[in-house]
Amino acid sequence: MTHALLVIDVQNDFCPGGALAVPGGDEVVAPINAMMEDFDAVILTQDWHPPGHSSFASSHAGKAPYDLIEMPYGPQVLWPDHCVQGTGGAAFHSDLRTDADLILRKGFRAAIDSYSAFFENDRTTPTGLEGYLRTRSIDRLTLAGLATDFCVHFSAVDAARLGFGVSVRMEACRAIDLDGSLAAAERAMRDAGVKLV
Repeated sequence: MTHALLVIDVQNDFCPGGALAVPGGDEVVAPINAMMEDFDAVILTQDWHPPGHSSFASSHAGKAPYDLIEMPYGPQVLWPDHCVQGTGGAAFHSDLRTDADLILRKGFRAAIDSYSAFFENDRTTPTGLEGYLRTRSIDRLTLAGLATDFCVHFSAVDAARLGFGVSVRMEACRAIDLDGSLAAAERAMRDAGVKLV
């Protein structure tokens, strides 16, 4: 077992009609399903916020979605309420294959957001994914999912920093592209040694 597919946050709230819809978010489902057979393991991540999460604009008086605030761990974009635990919005897209080796939930700590599949946004609190991969002898990762410029980007850069071989299948990702965030994310991923395929 060496090569895993890491599928990031293909959830209803990130697809058209969702609370934080990524343009064309549902278009990643078919290519992701098709590539699952090509890997030794498949891991799905699931954004899983408690109600009133600190990254929600609604938790901050006078703030609007996409405002930037300073949190104890650094800058934080404020989002519409999304992927609240147990809601339909937090569920995986109904057409996504979910017969995965592991489903990793992230963003469940109320005081800190979690873009990366490996670390909370303080960049130090681990999710446990690295340990799982090491014990499975997985050393290469291919990433796909939502959104290219946030959770895919942070997961890919962290994976490369931890010493994994990392590629991102761009045709199976979609971006929010907030004020040039997609171009910045692509640059950061390339600089970290991530292959954009």
